[in-house]
Amino acid sequence: FIQMLRSAKKRDVLQLLRRAPEETRPFLVEAAVAAQSVASLAALSDFLDFSKEPKSLLEKFLYTAAFSPRPSGELLQLVLDKLDGKRLAPEIWETGIVAVGSLVGKLCQQNLCGLQQVVERGVETILGGLRGAKEEPEVVIYLLALGNSMLPETIPTLLEHAEDGPTAVTAAATSALQRFPAPHISSKVKRVMRRIFHQKRKSYDKTCRLAAAEILLDHHPSPMDVINILLATSEMDTEMATFLLLKVQNSLR
Repeated sequence: FIQMLRSAKKRDVLQLLRRAPEETRPFLVEAAVAAQSVASLAALSDFLDFSKEPKSLLEKFLYTAAFSPRPSGELLQLVLDKLDGKRLAPEIWETGIVAVGSLVGKLCQQNLCGLQQVVERGVETILGGLRGAKEEPEVVIYLLALGNSMLPETIPTLLEHAEDGPTAVTAAATSALQRFPAPHISSKVKRVMRRIFHQKRKSYDKTCRLAAAEILLDHHPSPMDVINILLATSEMDTEMATFLLLKVQNSLR
């Protein structure tokens, strides 16, 4: 069916979407995203009205885009255009921003970061939104999107929010940092993770401290890091201490 859509003209795909029974539309939207032909994406652009369509259908479109294994720049362009300047239901906006992060990350993995202007637009959509975000839940969504994008240049932004943000923000930022491969876990990242784990500047939630410890233990830990983490377990609750001890044992193995 996807192969058929790839060879179909825009008007045929659009007619198919419009005439389909309501219960089959999610399947057709998913197939049109998977086809990723110029015609199928243009038909989706005309068909999907983010101010009118049922939330379930819009979420199906955004989830399918986010999980696309090899997305195109045109797919990211379509998602950005649908999100741009519109009053959206909160859950659609959240899913859309996280999907943008996922698409940016996958396009960069295909070495298309510097080759497509739309990728820069996607990155600026996330970073610009993060700079302007006032409410904590909004900041968290943008940090989740950054985690999906896994762009090394965003690490300083993630570190700032990890160390200075409220609990939910710190948790989202440290979780995003956990997704980066070893070459990007620099000495600066480790210094911030030590301050969070040992609560040098303020108290942190247990989840945030555990995430910081995991980053330290999973990326060539120094003997001093291991010793200090083990010493700290004597002041922790049993569950947290046991988790860290098992983590150290696994690292030793």
